[in-house]
Amino acid sequence: MSDSTDPSSEVWTTMAYDGNKSLLAPYLHFNRLLRHSHILGIDVNADLSKIVFEELGKIPNIEDYNKLNEEIPFLVKLKVNREGIISLEIRKNNLWTHNPLQAISMMVPDFELPILGTKHGDWQQYDNAREQAIKHKSDIALLFKDDFLIDGDHCMPLMLDNDGIAYHPRHSDGALDSITLELLREDMEHLGIPIRGAKISLKMLLRASELIVLGSGMGVCSVGTIDGTKIGIPKGKLYQVARDVWLNKLNSDWSNLK
Repeated sequence: MSDSTDPSSEVWTTMAYDGNKSLLAPYLHFNRLLRHSHILGIDVNADLSKIVFEELGKIPNIEDYNKLNEEIPFLVKLKVNREGIISLEIRKNNLWTHNPLQAISMMVPDFELPILGTKHGDWQQYDNAREQAIKHKSDIALLFKDDFLIDGDHCMPLMLDNDGIAYHPRHSDGALDSITLELLREDMEHLGIPIRGAKISLKMLLRASELIVLGSGMGVCSVGTIDGTKIGIPKGKLYQVARDVWLNKLNSDWSNLK
């Protein structure tokens, strides 16, 4: 059994699953997992994608979608441990509200670069951040260091500044390299939203026109407040463009082994 307190004990990613053998943008996930595995010193089987889809093929199709998230009904957590053993865990996705989310601020977990910014084996601090948000009657935690936004607990923040550019925390500063952002970026830019990585200060957030968060399970959600302070105008242009692109991807970017 792997030591879950050791970041190099495993590398993982969580993918959207339709319950019928298909994953959303799986090759983006596989490629990121390989990038992170090199940082963590974990060898990954070259046939990873084939193995994953073969394992999914052994699972009976899920027929009952009652009370499930209509966009992303299930999530698959793909893990590779330091011995190279591949495992899949399937779970129901959360039901995310279309109302603006309430966020709290917390300190980013105390990992050094380049471990910070990978999906590693000591993820409990990120899980704890989400739990703290819920305990404080909020939805998510946004993670800061020295008053700069580094990441979300299980999501990527994307802020629309008053210059019309959408900024996200940089992977080089410790943010996870978001698959959902990678999936949406090109089409969003074609629709008039330039997207750039940046060091995002608390001052920038307070003057932001709008803030959204992106994730494989939540898709695109608007953020209304941080620690009770209103941030911009929720569900504005940034949200509308990102949601439209997200819904288009849900119609076009599922893959299986066929």
